[in-house]
Amino acid sequence: MDRRSFLKAGAAAPVLAGAAGIPGLARADAPGAEALPAAEGWRVYEVTTEVTLPPAAAPASVWVPITAGRIGDYQRTLSTTWAAPGARAEDARAPGYDVRMLALNWPAAAEGQPLHATLTNVVALRDRKADLGQPPSSRGPRESAETLREYLRPTQLLPTDGIVKATAQQITAGAPDDMTRARALYEWVVDHTCREASVRGCGVGDVAAMLRAGGIMGGKCADINALFVALARASGIPARDAYGVRVDNSAYGFKAMGKAGDISKAQHCRAEFYNAGYGWVPVDPADVRKVALEEVPGGLPMTHWKVRSARAMLFGAWEMNWVAYNHGHDVALPGSKAAPVPFLMYPNGETVAGTLDSVDPAAFGYRIASRRIA
Repeated sequence: MDRRSFLKAGAAAPVLAGAAGIPGLARADAPGAEALPAAEGWRVYEVTTEVTLPPAAAPASVWVPITAGRIGDYQRTLSTTWAAPGARAEDARAPGYDVRMLALNWPAAAEGQPLHATLTNVVALRDRKADLGQPPSSRGPRESAETLREYLRPTQLLPTDGIVKATAQQITAGAPDDMTRARALYEWVVDHTCREASVRGCGVGDVAAMLRAGGIMGGKCADINALFVALARASGIPARDAYGVRVDNSAYGFKAMGKAGDISKAQHCRAEFYNAGYGWVPVDPADVRKVALEEVPGGLPMTHWKVRSARAMLFGAWEMNWVAYNHGHDVALPGSKAAPVPFLMYPNGETVAGTLDSVDPAAFGYRIASRRIA
């Protein structure tokens, strides 16, 4: 295959149903477990999150993100199952955005036994591409006015006034329509950011602080893609982050844009904007910068064909070797005494000793694994 062609439908696996009726195992299926044929590009993955805390951690609460049930025509969660001996466990949702999570609470530990829980999602995915080479269609995918208003409003770390508004106006000056403005914002974010390896996890997405720093702004995906989202909203273009995790290696030859097996540190945030006639359009300026920094030891120049290919592909397309959890911001964790978290992309936890470090799987006590179901 010509790796510069990108996003041709790959082979897919048949859909498997989740187990039911097993003692000690809860199940919550998402709607839409209809036949998803391999010929249409669907692939199926099992994503398992395992949490293990020492007995002395109790009383303890843990919140683990659950994969989104159905998004567009590219993601279907076929089953969600969990086992959590000794814990109160429920499929919970945060108020506001539809952020789904497994909420676990251990009031105490059994004598000498660790606190343990396993969450398994079976998800069908297929590559996503908006055909921007065709004119917009009146019959294209549509979104409700209420949803579009939601994805125009500011959040705590994504303001749409002040320096964000001024920067967006400067970037889009003279652009005749929303698609041209979105393209200008994407190119500007790619040109004015860099991936900074020292940033913990995926960053925090404090957009105003990034812009005040000026120059080439360093960060990771939750910073760089949040910058695009905030600038788009400030330009009157509905936009949103998509928080998730990579589940497979790239089929298109990008080492930096894939991960399989142990994916405990493979969390990744993406972005998209809405355009009438095309619907939600996927973008990912952060991964352009990831390819430039991490594709080969020592990095690649922005003029390298591989970086240029990623840059072209990631305005309008996502390779779906990645699964989405949610689009949420300022997420209140049910039962938590702490302030809302900026987003829910990692397990979060509180124990008798305090808050667990979400971006350090070993210190927290969690492991996430993926495998393709053949």
